Amino acid sequence: MAKKSLPDEPNKAWIQKRIKQARRDALLVRQKEVSVPDLARCGREIARYGKKHWLLGALIDAFFKARKGKLKTFNEHAYEVNWYENLDKLADVILSWIYKPSGSISFVIYDPMIREIFAAPFVDRIIHHFLYEMQAGWWDRRFIYDSYSCRNGRGTLFGVERVQKMIRSATKGMTEKAYIIKLDVKGYFMSLPREKLFEKVEWGLHKQFGEVDMTAELRWLLEVCLFLWRQVLMDDPVPKSHKRGNRRNWDDLPPEKSLYTRDPGLGIVIGNLTSQLVSNIYLDALDRFVKYELGYKYYGRYVDDFIIIVPEKDYARALRDVKRIEQFLKVELNLTLHKKKRFIQPADKGVNFLGAKIYPFCIYPSSRLQAKFKRELYGYIYRGWNNEDTLTSYMGIMKNMDAENFVKDIFEKNGLDFALYLESKSAKRRKYDEILQDLKKTRKKQRCIR
Repeated sequence: MAKKSLPDEPNKAWIQKRIKQARRDALLVRQKEVSVPDLARCGREIARYGKKHWLLGALIDAFFKARKGKLKTFNEHAYEVNWYENLDKLADVILSWIYKPSGSISFVIYDPMIREIFAAPFVDRIIHHFLYEMQAGWWDRRFIYDSYSCRNGRGTLFGVERVQKMIRSATKGMTEKAYIIKLDVKGYFMSLPREKLFEKVEWGLHKQFGEVDMTAELRWLLEVCLFLWRQVLMDDPVPKSHKRGNRRNWDDLPPEKSLYTRDPGLGIVIGNLTSQLVSNIYLDALDRFVKYELGYKYYGRYVDDFIIIVPEKDYARALRDVKRIEQFLKVELNLTLHKKKRFIQPADKGVNFLGAKIYPFCIYPSSRLQAKFKRELYGYIYRGWNNEDTLTSYMGIMKNMDAENFVKDIFEKNGLDFALYLESKSAKRRKYDEILQDLKKTRKKQRCIR
């Protein structure tokens, strides 16, 4: 890294302290609970060190968080060469109220389904992390317990286990009949009205800052957050974007899944940290409507997919309430339920949700997850793919499911030692990357013998 020119005293020691703290925080394993910023302390620090240096310290924290998972990218390397000077310039741009998001790179992916992704440049990712750290903790306290998207400690595995617990509770240990209703919002990210999104974020910010005594410093910080949120959410990325990959990929993309074909003011990009947060914020109203107004105890949501589990006695009412949910989405949120993605079936038949086939007393990997695992393992063993991180992730998921027979079958068909896989569960607790290396060595030896 290039040598940094730090500010004069008394702010030099404080900035150095923020850099050290940011480095330590970046090395920590992700915390289970999102921290809520101490706004009163922020106000005192702004008064003591000045707006510029407080903002610079906050951007330093966001920079080190944004680096995680992006160390192999060209954008991150280019920014890191003179990272302190770049952050200093970014702080000046924000203080001058002239920040605007830069051009993104757009491309189409087919896994797990066809969708359009906009990858923001690294400097914009720093802004996204700054906004996320400022507001995510406050919203996390407001979200219902069974919202599983973009929340520390409440991801997909948590959601799978919660749904299984709901099925058991609704059926009273499979002694009574119950039904599972699974619904999906059509073209969710591309249908979000940006103005309404900003209104909800603005409402949350005023509520959050209203919990402390407002000072001139905190009023300035509130204005900074509102300014940056408006720039991020109201920005139209299409004119500044650069398409990457085969242009014919967009021919396969349905019009309702692309920002290039949406009406002005509709849709947000898939891929930004802020998009994950605001997508959860927007459907918080739906969660509260289903949970508290309609009164369904067994309800859970992941982004735009949600599940309601009802005992047999409430089944007829639940079918009527599906129409009420559809009307609520249409009138209050300008969204539409997907007509082809409505699944209603008895609870004992299980349900596909969050990459798992969930039954009352067992959890199996879904057909899609099984196919992905087979493909990645085949590529690693036979084609030399550099996909250890992906395979390690899949093996970790399998470990938390009833998937031993499936994994054993795949290993035996490919001449791999299943005992190596079991070492991850044994007292040895071997790491998956070590097991993968041994698997590859074992396969090479068998090839030589044959």
